[in-house]
Amino acid sequence: MANVAFIGLGVMGYPMAGHLLKKGGHDLTVYNRTFAKAEAWVAEHGAGRAVRTPAEAARDADFVFCCVGNDEDLRSVTLGENGGFSEMKADAIFIDNTTASANIARELSAAANAKGFHFIDAPVSGGQAGAENGMLTVMCGGDEQIFKRAEPVIASYARMVNLIGPTGAGQLTKMVNQIAIAGLVQGLSEAIHFAQKADLDITKVMDTISKGAAQSWQMENRWQTMKDGKFDYGFAVDWMRKDLSMCLDEARRNTASLPVTAVVDQFYSEIQKMGGSRWDTSSLIARLNAADRKLS
Repeated sequence: MANVAFIGLGVMGYPMAGHLLKKGGHDLTVYNRTFAKAEAWVAEHGAGRAVRTPAEAARDADFVFCCVGNDEDLRSVTLGENGGFSEMKADAIFIDNTTASANIARELSAAANAKGFHFIDAPVSGGQAGAENGMLTVMCGGDEQIFKRAEPVIASYARMVNLIGPTGAGQLTKMVNQIAIAGLVQGLSEAIHFAQKADLDITKVMDTISKGAAQSWQMENRWQTMKDGKFDYGFAVDWMRKDLSMCLDEARRNTASLPVTAVVDQFYSEIQKMGGSRWDTSSLIARLNAADRKLS
């Protein structure tokens, strides 16, 4: 059992902190920008302690976890006024689960090293359901010996935890994940749209092709809701566009060619204009169906 802090109790962080308490058996201190949410977490779990600043959360913690929105949010809760880095004790480990840039990971790792503690970038995949069920995939960047200390604690909310490489490798791997998903969801959207236009029995089609080479998590879990035009099942379009923007920025630096990713990012911008900013990422099919209605 360790003293653990969690900064950021959003749709992902709230259940992740719960698993650290219930599965890991750790003492939890929690911080959220809206203090009432931290109080609600403590009340729901009947344990832990809510504090009003990231600095208070980090004080005396062996491991500090963080899951916030973007680079600027992350910089604020770490290096900003009353940020967590101001109170990290020597040799403690800061584990960042935010999906952020590789640059901010390197910046924060250097700041941590200068202050005598450690940093691991550890973005997650699996969505809200994965967080709630403690079944996230965690891709990490950092020092191997520090990772070995953190791994059993991270495992409280994960089904897979892997060190990919040095600082920033976790964030770069999350970009790989999002690039793969973007193209896959567009392909699945087009496949379902085509099957509908061909007057095929969608259920029979999906039951059949999901047993072959076309199978994917997205197909297994989203084809029905996509067919029904229901898009309230996970990762929002706004967040996907944030992630794809980071992918495209990084590609400009490392000269990777991402033509499909760039096109799908623009397709998601069209979904936003349709009012789908908070729809889940499977909503790409709505764009195809909307275009079809215009033609008719």
